[in-house]
Amino acid sequence: MKKVTLLALAILGGTTSFAQLTTPDNGVNYSLSTLSALDPSVLSFDGTKYTLSDDLIIAESDTLEISTSDTLLLDTDKRITVEGSFIVDPASNNGKFIISSMDTLNPADGIRFDEFSVASIKNTEITYIGGLKVLTEDFTISDSYLAHNVSGASTGAVISLSRGAALIQNNTFYKNDLPAVGSGANQTVAAQILNNWIEKNGQSNANRPQLNMGPTGTDTLRIIGNTIIGDAAMVKVGGIAVSNFLGANINAEIENNVIRNNRYGISIGGPNAIVLIKGNTIEDNITQNDPNLGGSGISVNSSSDSQRIRVRENKIRRNLWGITVIGDASVDLGTTTDYGNNLFSENGNNGAIYALFNNTSLDISAMGNCWIESNENADAPLIEAIISHQLDDPSLGLVDFSNWSCGILSTDKYELADINVYPNPAENLISVANDLDFEVVRFFNVRGELVKTESLKKGENQINLELPTGLYIIKFVNKSQSVSKKLVVR
Repeated sequence: MKKVTLLALAILGGTTSFAQLTTPDNGVNYSLSTLSALDPSVLSFDGTKYTLSDDLIIAESDTLEISTSDTLLLDTDKRITVEGSFIVDPASNNGKFIISSMDTLNPADGIRFDEFSVASIKNTEITYIGGLKVLTEDFTISDSYLAHNVSGASTGAVISLSRGAALIQNNTFYKNDLPAVGSGANQTVAAQILNNWIEKNGQSNANRPQLNMGPTGTDTLRIIGNTIIGDAAMVKVGGIAVSNFLGANINAEIENNVIRNNRYGISIGGPNAIVLIKGNTIEDNITQNDPNLGGSGISVNSSSDSQRIRVRENKIRRNLWGITVIGDASVDLGTTTDYGNNLFSENGNNGAIYALFNNTSLDISAMGNCWIESNENADAPLIEAIISHQLDDPSLGLVDFSNWSCGILSTDKYELADINVYPNPAENLISVANDLDFEVVRFFNVRGELVKTESLKKGENQINLELPTGLYIIKFVNKSQSVSKKLVVR
């Protein structure tokens, strides 16, 4: 279709114009003004706005560069295809570029960026068209507003990515029919989705989240600093999903986002996933209000034990579930040397609180978290009551929730080395090197029941256990702090 500027066909004595406009492929940089001069019958200007009445193709060696505060309206079903370069930056003139449809009830098809094309879009308002289908690796959009777009050139998301590491930064996505950003299940995309405002997308109410990403390959997908707000009426729309059900790899960092009022917060699905989930605020994701269908603050799901999901410093409040772990998924919520520091509050359904639901046969390390925000003095029985694991169903893995604390931990991971409990595993006797002047140690069984209490002196202590074999949580206490550790008795 290249290098064809005007086709005409006479039919039965009449003339029907097929006026697709294609740039000459001669290495020229066009503005809207010079592009209109190629064929003003296709791209016209009325003194205030440009109107595209048929399809436009920017050929492989050509560039459409827009640096002015113009408006471009597209006719129904018309498409812009970029084979070359599409550069928009009206900010140099303190302006904004607007792309929309002539008839918002019968929108344009949208914009397609072919493989090996170049796209850099800034300070642009894109509304009421069929989205952006991005087949190129060289794509950037920033400081732009995308609203009320529908399915057209792009069918998966407002911005549908196919490859590479697109930069999507400081934009607003509002009330689009589709997810804000998406990529396919059989493609590898490691986008950088940074500091966007994403609100009430998915107005078609399909079973897709506002950010709907597939596998990433060896590069890292980064979803950082975004605000993702749902629409209570769109009960099927989640917050963030990164899924991989075809065996490729996921490498992702999901950090410092605010995720509220969606069907669920964050979902990681499929094997071969290495993901850091850190510093997010995940609240009130209950729009569908059916715990059998969703509502998790964080959900991880895999058919094989090949996930490595690290969860740190998140605030997880008022979802139907706090964190759910399904199938053979693997999650790390905190270790002896790297506390989780996640905060849980009022996640529950049907009158019960579920901070963590381990629905796998794998053990979970979940040390150093605040399990009940409203109760800094919560003990093992209270915490046990809001964690579902082996004690509730023997077929499930065990959750080690020791070293729980709310607020800033008074004893950091290096100081914990001074509270030395040995041997561990133990049989009849343990020694405790109490260099931090704890006054008492309490022993809780895996049901959260207090089974033993011993006073401590500063320095070396020996304690006769006289306990059945099993896992115990031991909690060291003084007037100002408490620290918990796990002990295995053989």
